[in-house]
Amino acid sequence: MTDTPGWASPGSSEPSRDGARPPADAPAAVPGPSAPPQASPGWNGPHARYGGQQWGQQPPGGRSPYGWGAPQSPKPGVIPLRPLGVGELLDGAVGTVRRQWRTVLALSLGIAVVAQGGAVLVDLLVKGKTGTATQALRLLAALPLQLLLDVLAAALLTIVVSRAVLGRSVTAGDAWRDARPRLLQLLGLTVLTVLMGPGVALLGFAPVIGYGASGAHEPAIRALLSLVALLGLPVAAWLWVRFSLAAPALMLEKQGVVTALSRSRRLVRGAWWRIFGITLVSKVLSMVVAVVIAVPFRFIGVLLGFESLDGRALTSATEGVGMVVVMAVAGIIAGTLTTPFMAAVGVLVYVDQRIRREALDIELARAAGLPEYGGTGWGEPADQTAARH
Repeated sequence: MTDTPGWASPGSSEPSRDGARPPADAPAAVPGPSAPPQASPGWNGPHARYGGQQWGQQPPGGRSPYGWGAPQSPKPGVIPLRPLGVGELLDGAVGTVRRQWRTVLALSLGIAVVAQGGAVLVDLLVKGKTGTATQALRLLAALPLQLLLDVLAAALLTIVVSRAVLGRSVTAGDAWRDARPRLLQLLGLTVLTVLMGPGVALLGFAPVIGYGASGAHEPAIRALLSLVALLGLPVAAWLWVRFSLAAPALMLEKQGVVTALSRSRRLVRGAWWRIFGITLVSKVLSMVVAVVIAVPFRFIGVLLGFESLDGRALTSATEGVGMVVVMAVAGIIAGTLTTPFMAAVGVLVYVDQRIRREALDIELARAAGLPEYGGTGWGEPADQTAARH
């Protein structure tokens, strides 16, 4: 799939095609989002003919097979090949998990088991002995393993989602063979994006944390340092979204790290708020799912006496181990479900931006083997239509 020409990035000398396709919220007078771009051969604007009917006209015999007055967009896989709405992006992510459930759940389950196993090991080693710094120590200790697992999940699931867009299945072995050559580059890219996003936020909070650790308590200085820390959060969010499409670009276009970052910057330009909103919604949904799964398991742990109702953590070695194991099971279930969903949303946002800016839908339709109708749209083969006249 990664060799499919449809994923190749446009040449640097190619002019921008941002104006080639009307936006998804274009007025009714503009051709619908499933219409081919203005630059396609045979497309002559809103009055171009499609299958013997003018675009936007209802056929004389009533409802056409494509709907009232407009052909349906081709949908070889989990999404229609046209600019997508937020609901369609989320539905495509869920559809990917549903259609490719054997491969997706096998990959995400393995990754979740390793991640939770590492977290359990850290918890058992710490056992609350470090006081108030326990939680921070746990996060820092688990960070390297989590980073590696995130890279592996992004690489493998990007391949799976890209196949699902074209309606093709993929095994875990196929995904590994396609993703393996680019794992080191993706690791480097991930480290860079982490440093540019969360790293900037952490850097902003470093002075106020250091000031508090020094024992000083001057309110004015603390307030000033807190303000500086808060100002770093928008910068971190801006960088995070700006380079959020670099990983799919690296995997699918076979780009280098620097080129992938540049591709993400160009694809996000002018759509920052939209991509931020979609990513935020998907993360909130994933958090809700994780909480819904975790609450019953924690309640079961309390009923079994693994932790007191007042929430005191790790009151004894036995109770601590029991609750850690129970919550690890909840984390495995939640990670198995939410990891592929988040990965699919990221890849589909990348595909959507390329459809909007570069008319990628036409290339993907060709790569999926869909027949063209006289260069004006996707429908029946041209030879069948010619035979009717």
